[in-house]
Amino acid sequence: MKNKTILITGGTGSWGWELVKQLLPQQPKEIRIFSRNEALQVEMNHHFQDKRLRFMNGDIRDQEELMQACQRVDYVYHLAALKHVPICENQPYIALKTNVIGTQNVIDAAIANGVKKVIYVSTDKASNPSSTYGMTKAIGERLIIQANKRDVITRFVCVRSGNVLGSTGSVIPLFKNQLQQGLDLGVTDEQMTRFFLSLEEAIHLLFTATHKSLGGETFVLKMPSCRIMDIAEVLREEAGAQASRIVTIGMRPGEKRYEMLVSEMESDRAIDLNDQYFVILPAFPQEELQAFYAAYPKVDFASFHSESVVLTKEETRVMLRAGGFLS
Repeated sequence: MKNKTILITGGTGSWGWELVKQLLPQQPKEIRIFSRNEALQVEMNHHFQDKRLRFMNGDIRDQEELMQACQRVDYVYHLAALKHVPICENQPYIALKTNVIGTQNVIDAAIANGVKKVIYVSTDKASNPSSTYGMTKAIGERLIIQANKRDVITRFVCVRSGNVLGSTGSVIPLFKNQLQQGLDLGVTDEQMTRFFLSLEEAIHLLFTATHKSLGGETFVLKMPSCRIMDIAEVLREEAGAQASRIVTIGMRPGEKRYEMLVSEMESDRAIDLNDQYFVILPAFPQEELQAFYAAYPKVDFASFHSESVVLTKEETRVMLRAGGFLS
């Protein structure tokens, strides 16, 4: 990334902060933070105090703003999305405009400006989706992968992740806040499992996709899953908050008991890259990709879901402690 100009859409979120933190030592020429949240941009600017950061207030739903943001850019990390499942269920058209049309705007702006590579952050909810959020991210994935069929220099690649430990609006800060207030912990379903990864692992996934991809791949981190009930129990035990109960509140619209990183339909074209990553190849023929990955073994499962690799309660405790979420 030395002397490169990098654009991060949605750069004021948890991923954006960590990405900037890890990019700055690589001596980039400029990092552009493109987001709608002015307050977080000011906070981020005060935190890093680095002249290589340029903050641009804008919305990916506005193509003209993106066209300007992409000028003379080498790499785009497309993190911006409407991502909370209930919000997307209640406002599906807004989710469509942001996650689908916004993504197409990023594609068009990158191509028009000759960007070298676009790295799109997707979610396990895009694999066999049941929610509006998952559906819009799945379409976003398809748009990104299909963009490689266009006769342009820009290459496009996806990364698919689970839940980042402690990210804004996620279950761990929610539970910790409930415990601090002496409230009961609301678990939607006792059997619910979710994939989790650390912020550092998330950014390593981005860099792996940046440097190893040819264009057209979906990189998937091999990550463990946890029972949400176990997370609630560990946090309650560690806080000594035995007065707080764990109550089942029922699944929200669009939610599933488990998530999937590689679906049954995708497993036929999924590659076991190494001990850390799977790579899903595109559904359409791409000779360069097929030849490059021919030496790698195909996956040996029908699908990879969060009930396949569930940590025990004590392993969940170790994970939370390693992440700094337990005192």
